[in-house]
Amino acid sequence: MARTASRNVGKYTSTHKSRKRNIHRPRPTRTIVTRSQCLTVGCFFHRLPSEVYHMILDKMSMLEISIFSMVSKEITRSVVEYISTLAWKNKTIIQSFHRSTCPEQRSTIGHYRDLGLLFKRSTLLQPTKERLKFIFSEFSQVPCFRLEQCMKPDCVGFLSYGVFLQTLIAGWDELECHRVFNFVCDLTNLLQKIEIVVTGKPGVRWYQKLQLRLFCRQVLLDPWSNQMDTQFWLMQLLKPWPLVSQAHLLLTLYGPLLPESTLGWQDLVERGLPHSALWDLARAFLLLFSKLEVKGQNTNSLVAIFKELIVIPQPWHVENVARLLVLCGSSLCYTILASKAVNGRLLEISRLIVYIILVCEKDGYHMSWAVKMVQNLCKVFSTPPERFSFIQQLENMFSDVTREFFEFSVTGNQPEDRETFQSLCILLDSSARFHTKFLHMILK
Repeated sequence: MARTASRNVGKYTSTHKSRKRNIHRPRPTRTIVTRSQCLTVGCFFHRLPSEVYHMILDKMSMLEISIFSMVSKEITRSVVEYISTLAWKNKTIIQSFHRSTCPEQRSTIGHYRDLGLLFKRSTLLQPTKERLKFIFSEFSQVPCFRLEQCMKPDCVGFLSYGVFLQTLIAGWDELECHRVFNFVCDLTNLLQKIEIVVTGKPGVRWYQKLQLRLFCRQVLLDPWSNQMDTQFWLMQLLKPWPLVSQAHLLLTLYGPLLPESTLGWQDLVERGLPHSALWDLARAFLLLFSKLEVKGQNTNSLVAIFKELIVIPQPWHVENVARLLVLCGSSLCYTILASKAVNGRLLEISRLIVYIILVCEKDGYHMSWAVKMVQNLCKVFSTPPERFSFIQQLENMFSDVTREFFEFSVTGNQPEDRETFQSLCILLDSSARFHTKFLHMILK
């Protein structure tokens, strides 16, 4: 028993001494090396020949390269050198945009979206002016990205260009976007081309007008999902020009387009068009009207643009004016009609309201919308005699338009006459609905 105890004591003493020695032993220091230090000091990639390094990048997708370019400044510089090589340009920057199938077109557009992300990330550290100069130097010679250089109707060049630009500058502040707009204008002579189109006679230079429409819509306006971004670019396009030219430009960009890819301006004069032909134009006015409300500006300029628009190339068919007003919504429609009421143009207002009622019946809108519009217009007139004169003029116009439709429908047996007779029947139905609703709202 005694021997066992002494053995245990010996063990305890030995263990205690060893622990004491370990406490006083100095610990080795550990150096933490960050990823950027690893890449910039003795980095593996920097020890490779440039040919081998480029072979590695060739095996990576554009999205992978775009992420890789953000690792460090040295990697960013090396990626910019890589995408500046002629071999990379020839391999990556697609020159042909005339793909026959939808999957091929979607693939091309997606390719340029990835390209936009690559250039956005790899040039992140450069000043805006230098970024734009470098980026657009890579694409300025692509024929399908240039105005009036490609005649193919199925070309997706402008669409790809627009997706690339939208991806590149998404999130940039307004000042930088101003620089982008000015840079694109200088690169493409856009303002000079707009001036030629808006100051020319209607019906001439149709190919230039179509090219301008496609470029502005597909590159600058349509790629944006955010309404505020589209407002910004539309305002930049319109701002340099007087009101008459702004009306011409709006009609060029958003007016009806015929199946043969020509602008259907003459159809606006000769016959009533469906709402689908005028919807883009109404959407543009809604963008401008909301922009005016945001900025708190006067709406007189927008009313003036509307008045100039509906006489290009000649005064429009009244049904088209009415349908455009209906598509523009209550607020803008009231603003334009009220401006006419203030100026005492009762005959013009009454005719427009009759056609607005006809459009509501044709296109399936609630007749209460037209009734409320008339009630609001009545408030523009300050005295009961003025309001009575307005209502009386409106009722007389119902009779005049009905008579016009009837007389036109009985003059012959052409398809247009049958269409007019059908419109006459719709007008009679709409008149009955309007007056029923109107009287009901008054008597409530």
